[in-house]
Amino acid sequence: MLSKRLYAVLAAAGLLAGVGTAAASPAHSARSAGTVAARAATTAFTNGSFETPTAPPNYWTTFYAGQTMGLWQVEGGDVDLKDDGVWQAAEGNQSVDLNGGTAGTVSQTFTTEPGTKYTVTYSLAGNPGGAPIVKRGEVRVDGQNFQDFTFNTVGKTFANMGYVTRQFTFVANNPSTKLTFASTSGPTAYGPVIDDVKVKSCSSCGNCSSSSCG
Repeated sequence: MLSKRLYAVLAAAGLLAGVGTAAASPAHSARSAGTVAARAATTAFTNGSFETPTAPPNYWTTFYAGQTMGLWQVEGGDVDLKDDGVWQAAEGNQSVDLNGGTAGTVSQTFTTEPGTKYTVTYSLAGNPGGAPIVKRGEVRVDGQNFQDFTFNTVGKTFANMGYVTRQFTFVANNPSTKLTFASTSGPTAYGPVIDDVKVKSCSSCGNCSSSSCG
């Protein structure tokens, strides 16, 4: 039997695996690390105005499938993060063209309370620089299509994009929810434009039908 003094020395040196204690198995350690990583990857909804990262002044940055824009993940195609020196943003200094060179998809996964109703609002416009005139896309929640959208760019300009506000509600089924915006206009470099995305619990305003909940 180890003396208390020797036990303390060995413990301090990390040499007691298998001596009076059970060492965590590699598989268990991997599972624990995976759980911690998954929790760390899910947070409150943020960066709805696409202010992070920063696009070059008066220009844009193209992000491709597998890349991220802050907590937004590009899941398909490519998208352009554009500075307001290129065209008018609905809020802040940047917005996203859901078509970089082809139809793109962006998603963000964030924490939610199961059984709670949430409202999503966002500003919608379209790239007036080229065809098609009517831009099309859809918003999904956990992979389910919740809202189709269209935007007609006739009469719109880079200085006057003509943003409109769209809104819908959903009930969270899980501790985390994935919100997705996908262009269905393609292949083209001129897609629907989104900005100023907001997600709020209806309990925070008491009325999901109210625009104040956006």
